[in-house]
Amino acid sequence: MRILFMGTPDIAAESLAALLDAGHEVCGVFTRRDKPVGRKQILTAPPVKQLAVEHGLSVYQPRTLRDGSSDEIIKELAPDIIVVVAYGCIIPPQLLHAAKYGCINLHVSLLPKYRGSAPIQWAVLNGDEGTGVTIMQLDEGLDTGDVLRCEKIAIGPEETSGELFDRVTAVGARVLCETIPAIAAGTLKPQKQDHENATLAPMLDKELAEFRLTDTAAHIHNWVRGMNPWPMAWFVTAGGKKVKVTECRVAASNGEAPGTVLSTRPLTVACADGAVQLLHVVPEAKSRWMAPPLQPVCASKRGIPSDGGQSAGSGSGCTGPAGAGRLLKPCAGCRTPPPETGGPG
Repeated sequence: MRILFMGTPDIAAESLAALLDAGHEVCGVFTRRDKPVGRKQILTAPPVKQLAVEHGLSVYQPRTLRDGSSDEIIKELAPDIIVVVAYGCIIPPQLLHAAKYGCINLHVSLLPKYRGSAPIQWAVLNGDEGTGVTIMQLDEGLDTGDVLRCEKIAIGPEETSGELFDRVTAVGARVLCETIPAIAAGTLKPQKQDHENATLAPMLDKELAEFRLTDTAAHIHNWVRGMNPWPMAWFVTAGGKKVKVTECRVAASNGEAPGTVLSTRPLTVACADGAVQLLHVVPEAKSRWMAPPLQPVCASKRGIPSDGGQSAGSGSGCTGPAGAGRLLKPCAGCRTPPPETGGPG
């Protein structure tokens, strides 16, 4: 099939590679513009453009599709179908039917659950046991089109968003390649979404990544997994310094008050209804630090040493075996964890 591909990041590049490997004719590639990257702000092409150039494909990088400036180009390319994977630009109404088979989209959730830009992350943040991928027919709404095909994917109890992303990317590329021949053969029956049960998966930000020890153990564990690799879950020390947590585990407690240090090897701290072992932490302006070393970093939201727990024997209750059982004062005004399913209310 003659395909016009629209996509930008790694997940889109893997789908484009799969389509090329499957022998489809890609008549053109639309992607976002090159952006400055890194401390030196080096202008860098997005992954899809890099792959397209390697294969000698025609690449187009319009600022927007809404102004109609690309309509004539797309008409001249004469695609049978337009495939959209994490493009980053809204497809305007006049292009939804510009190809014989319209526009289809790979979305990395089981729609109508988790419509939006961060479905993988929210599935982990909410502690879901499974997610999936959906191939849908694009319409004018936000991830509201008819479902053509979907496949479920289990989520491991310790799996991070980054780890799940890698698996979902591969499954999505495969399902996309399986769907296109079925579209051409006319064997798929589009299914309407249940819009009343739709949930949202809005973009993450650094402020949202904060957690507190007055949250439940399950919430903290899911927050740490879901915010990894970006923006990384974090808390604030008594001295006002931010400490990121990249890995933790749920542990048992005997009803101790949130903030109580139960063990230092590994560093285990009581929270609302249990405890968490803080295995990998990153103090502000420091490289990653792995627990349990001889000087564990305490991770209370409020009430840990102002140096981030780096000093031994400070008497703060969290720098050595003698620290176990000390109470770390939890912060006031803790927030209520989000619901187990769906985006934030």
